[in-house]
Amino acid sequence: MKTLLKISGLGLFLAGLIFISSCDPQKQVAGNYAYKTECMGTEQDGTQTLKAWGNGRHYFDAAEQAKKNAVSDVLFKGISEGKTECEMKPILFEANAREKNEDYFNRFFADGGEFKNYVTLQDERIWTKLDRDRKGARKSATYSVIVRVLRPQLKAKMIADGILKLN
Repeated sequence: MKTLLKISGLGLFLAGLIFISSCDPQKQVAGNYAYKTECMGTEQDGTQTLKAWGNGRHYFDAAEQAKKNAVSDVLFKGISEGKTECEMKPILFEANAREKNEDYFNRFFADGGEFKNYVTLQDERIWTKLDRDRKGARKSATYSVIVRVLRPQLKAKMIADGILKLN
């Protein structure tokens, strides 16, 4: 009987130890988690105000990546998070549109590329600048940025460059 009590006491001790050690949260999830672009609203001219996320060494790298992510999502994925007033459908419906036009989009999304003509930080206000969402990891940071994507102009550019073909 004493042996049974010792074994059950040891079992409870080990169970408690496992329980306590499992309560320690992960500390480096943010750098590996993929945050989705959210719709914040749509203007009367068809432009979309989005909350986009970017990852970089510091804020400026992350903000540049967030702009690219916002334009890429509008072009290829569509916006499914946030308010429903945003155009949910992507501009380019064609399967593998990015891969089929890889050279074009590599130039388009290059640092300082043409994508910058179709996204602005116009809707980012002083309060959002002071209270930015930041998720940190050891060697990089993930920031949210409020951007406005000029969807009608972006669609016109894709038509003019022959990427989007109208039937």
